[in-house]
Amino acid sequence: MQTWDKYVRKSGLLFVLSGPSGVGKDAVLEELSRIYPGFRRCVTATTRQPRFGEVDGVDYTFMSVDEFRERAELGEFLEYAHVHGNLYGTPKQWVQDQLWKGKDVILKIDVQGGLSVKEQMPSAILVFLVPPSLEELEKRLRGRLTENDEEVSKRLLDARRELDQIPHYEYIVENDTLLQTAEELKAVIIAEHCRIQRQ
Repeated sequence: MQTWDKYVRKSGLLFVLSGPSGVGKDAVLEELSRIYPGFRRCVTATTRQPRFGEVDGVDYTFMSVDEFRERAELGEFLEYAHVHGNLYGTPKQWVQDQLWKGKDVILKIDVQGGLSVKEQMPSAILVFLVPPSLEELEKRLRGRLTENDEEVSKRLLDARRELDQIPHYEYIVENDTLLQTAEELKAVIIAEHCRIQRQ
Protein backbone atom coordinates (compact mmCIF):
# COMPACT_ATOMS: atom_id res chain seq x y z
CA MET A 1 0.00 0.00 0.00
CA GLN A 2 1.39 3.37 -1.07
CA THR A 3 2.01 5.93 1.69
CA TRP A 4 2.92 9.59 1.50
CA ASP A 5 3.76 9.99 5.17
CA LYS A 6 7.40 10.80 4.47
CA TYR A 7 6.33 13.93 2.59
CA VAL A 8 4.01 15.19 5.33
CA ARG A 9 5.37 17.54 7.99
CA LYS A 10 4.97 16.19 11.52
CA SER A 11 6.22 19.11 13.59
CA GLY A 12 4.50 22.46 13.93
CA LEU A 13 5.38 25.45 11.79
CA LEU A 14 6.95 28.66 13.05
CA PHE A 15 5.55 31.90 11.61
CA VAL A 16 6.87 35.41 12.20
CA LEU A 17 4.46 38.32 11.81
CA SER A 18 6.19 41.69 11.53
CA GLY A 19 5.11 45.16 10.54
CA PRO A 20 5.40 48.77 11.62
CA SER A 21 4.01 49.93 14.95
CA GLY A 22 0.30 50.71 14.61
CA VAL A 23 -0.32 48.47 11.59
CA GLY A 24 -2.70 46.28 13.62
CA LYS A 25 -0.78 43.07 14.31
CA ASP A 26 -2.62 42.36 17.58
CA ALA A 27 -6.05 42.91 16.04
CA VAL A 28 -5.22 40.65 13.08
CA LEU A 29 -3.99 37.85 15.33
CA GLU A 30 -7.09 38.13 17.49
CA GLU A 31 -9.30 37.85 14.40
CA LEU A 32 -7.20 34.95 13.10
CA SER A 33 -7.70 33.07 16.38
CA ARG A 34 -11.45 33.43 15.84
CA ILE A 35 -11.52 32.01 12.30
CA TYR A 36 -8.55 29.64 12.60
CA PRO A 37 -8.14 28.46 16.20
CA GLY A 38 -5.40 26.06 17.18
CA PHE A 39 -2.20 27.97 16.59
CA ARG A 40 -0.10 29.14 19.52
CA ARG A 41 0.72 32.80 19.85
CA CYS A 42 3.97 33.36 21.66
CA VAL A 43 3.81 35.78 24.57
CA THR A 44 6.78 38.13 24.21
CA ALA A 45 8.77 39.31 27.20
CA THR A 46 9.25 43.08 27.47
CA THR A 47 10.60 45.72 29.80
CA ARG A 48 8.07 48.36 28.79
CA GLN A 49 5.21 49.38 31.05
CA PRO A 50 1.80 47.78 30.41
CA ARG A 51 -0.69 49.82 28.43
CA PHE A 52 -4.26 50.20 29.67
CA GLY A 53 -6.05 46.85 29.52
CA GLU A 54 -2.94 44.73 28.91
CA VAL A 55 -2.59 41.63 31.09
CA ASP A 56 0.74 40.21 32.24
CA GLY A 57 1.29 36.75 30.79
CA VAL A 58 -1.44 37.23 28.20
CA ASP A 59 -0.47 40.25 26.13
CA TYR A 60 3.18 40.32 27.20
CA THR A 61 5.34 39.03 30.02
CA PHE A 62 6.36 42.24 31.75
CA MET A 63 9.67 42.24 33.61
CA SER A 64 12.36 44.57 34.88
CA VAL A 65 15.41 45.46 32.81
CA ASP A 66 17.65 43.55 35.23
CA GLU A 67 15.56 40.38 35.02
CA PHE A 68 15.40 40.62 31.24
CA ARG A 69 19.15 41.03 30.87
CA GLU A 70 19.78 38.13 33.25
CA ARG A 71 17.58 35.83 31.17
CA ALA A 72 19.21 37.04 27.97
CA GLU A 73 22.65 36.20 29.35
CA LEU A 74 21.40 32.71 30.21
CA GLY A 75 20.35 32.25 26.56
CA GLU A 76 16.65 31.96 27.34
CA PHE A 77 15.53 34.10 24.38
CA LEU A 78 15.33 32.92 20.78
CA GLU A 79 15.87 36.56 19.88
CA TYR A 80 15.72 39.88 21.67
CA ALA A 81 15.97 43.47 20.59
CA HIS A 82 15.91 47.06 21.78
CA VAL A 83 12.81 48.68 20.24
CA HIS A 84 11.44 52.19 20.94
CA GLY A 85 13.48 52.40 24.14
CA ASN A 86 12.44 49.01 25.54
CA LEU A 87 13.68 45.42 25.40
CA TYR A 88 11.61 42.65 23.78
CA GLY A 89 12.45 38.93 23.72
CA THR A 90 11.03 35.61 22.51
CA PRO A 91 11.22 32.68 25.00
CA LYS A 92 13.21 29.97 23.22
CA GLN A 93 12.19 26.85 25.17
CA TRP A 94 8.47 27.58 24.93
CA VAL A 95 8.67 27.94 21.14
CA GLN A 96 10.64 24.70 20.74
CA ASP A 97 8.27 22.77 23.01
CA GLN A 98 5.22 23.84 21.00
CA LEU A 99 6.81 22.96 17.66
CA TRP A 100 7.85 19.53 18.93
CA LYS A 101 4.24 18.94 20.01
CA GLY A 102 3.11 19.64 16.43
CA LYS A 103 1.63 23.04 17.23
CA ASP A 104 2.00 26.02 14.94
CA VAL A 105 3.51 29.08 16.61
CA ILE A 106 3.15 32.71 15.53
CA LEU A 107 5.69 35.24 16.77
CA LYS A 108 4.65 38.89 16.67
CA ILE A 109 8.02 40.60 16.55
CA ASP A 110 9.76 43.50 14.84
CA VAL A 111 11.79 43.19 11.64
CA GLN A 112 15.12 43.02 13.45
CA GLY A 113 13.85 40.12 15.57
CA GLY A 114 12.25 38.41 12.60
CA LEU A 115 15.48 38.34 10.64
CA SER A 116 17.33 37.08 13.72
CA VAL A 117 14.84 34.20 14.10
CA LYS A 118 15.27 33.34 10.41
CA GLU A 119 19.04 33.07 10.89
CA GLN A 120 18.63 30.67 13.81
CA MET A 121 15.65 28.76 12.39
CA PRO A 122 15.76 28.85 8.56
CA SER A 123 12.44 26.98 8.35
CA ALA A 124 10.60 29.95 9.93
CA ILE A 125 8.07 31.59 7.59
CA LEU A 126 8.21 35.39 7.59
CA VAL A 127 5.05 37.42 6.94
CA PHE A 128 5.12 41.22 6.67
CA LEU A 129 1.95 43.12 7.55
CA VAL A 130 1.64 46.49 5.80
CA PRO A 131 -0.88 49.34 6.12
CA PRO A 132 -2.90 50.55 3.12
CA SER A 133 -0.74 53.69 3.18
CA LEU A 134 1.60 55.63 5.45
CA GLU A 135 -1.18 58.20 5.89
CA GLU A 136 -3.47 55.49 7.23
CA LEU A 137 -0.69 54.26 9.51
CA GLU A 138 -0.29 57.73 10.98
CA LYS A 139 -4.04 57.92 11.53
CA ARG A 140 -4.00 54.60 13.41
CA LEU A 141 -1.04 55.63 15.54
CA ARG A 142 -2.69 58.87 16.57
CA GLY A 143 -5.96 57.04 17.19
CA ARG A 144 -4.33 54.85 19.84
CA LEU A 145 -3.74 57.94 22.02
CA THR A 146 -0.70 56.23 23.57
CA GLU A 147 2.05 58.37 22.00
CA ASN A 148 2.66 62.11 21.76
CA ASP A 149 3.47 63.91 18.50
CA GLU A 150 7.21 63.33 18.86
CA GLU A 151 6.74 59.61 19.48
CA VAL A 152 4.36 59.28 16.53
CA SER A 153 6.91 60.98 14.26
CA LYS A 154 9.61 58.59 15.46
CA ARG A 155 7.42 55.56 14.86
CA LEU A 156 6.61 56.76 11.33
CA LEU A 157 10.32 57.19 10.62
CA ASP A 158 10.97 53.70 11.97
CA ALA A 159 8.10 52.39 9.81
CA ARG A 160 9.78 53.64 6.64
CA ARG A 161 12.99 51.84 7.61
CA GLU A 162 11.10 48.65 8.42
CA LEU A 163 9.22 48.71 5.12
CA ASP A 164 12.59 48.65 3.35
CA GLN A 165 13.08 45.14 4.77
CA ILE A 166 10.07 43.64 2.97
CA PRO A 167 12.29 41.82 0.39
CA HIS A 168 13.67 39.64 3.22
CA TYR A 169 10.17 38.27 3.93
CA GLU A 170 8.32 35.45 2.14
CA TYR A 171 4.82 36.94 2.29
CA ILE A 172 3.27 40.41 2.34
CA VAL A 173 -0.29 40.98 3.60
CA GLU A 174 -2.05 44.34 3.58
CA ASN A 175 -4.15 45.12 6.63
CA ASP A 176 -7.08 47.04 5.19
CA THR A 177 -10.20 45.11 6.22
CA LEU A 178 -9.58 43.07 9.37
CA LEU A 179 -11.46 39.91 8.37
CA GLN A 180 -9.94 39.85 4.88
CA THR A 181 -6.46 40.30 6.36
CA ALA A 182 -6.99 37.41 8.78
CA GLU A 183 -8.30 35.26 5.92
CA GLU A 184 -5.18 35.96 3.88
CA LEU A 185 -2.94 35.06 6.83
CA LYS A 186 -4.96 31.87 7.30
CA ALA A 187 -4.36 31.07 3.60
CA VAL A 188 -0.60 31.48 4.11
CA ILE A 189 -0.66 28.99 7.00
CA ILE A 190 -2.70 26.45 5.04
CA ALA A 191 -0.45 26.80 1.99
CA GLU A 192 2.66 26.17 4.09
CA HIS A 193 1.09 23.04 5.55
CA CYS A 194 0.45 21.78 2.02
CA ARG A 195 4.10 22.31 1.04
CA ILE A 196 5.93 19.04 0.45
CA GLN A 197 8.33 18.11 3.26
CA ARG A 198 11.77 17.53 1.73
CA GLN A 199 13.74 14.60 3.11
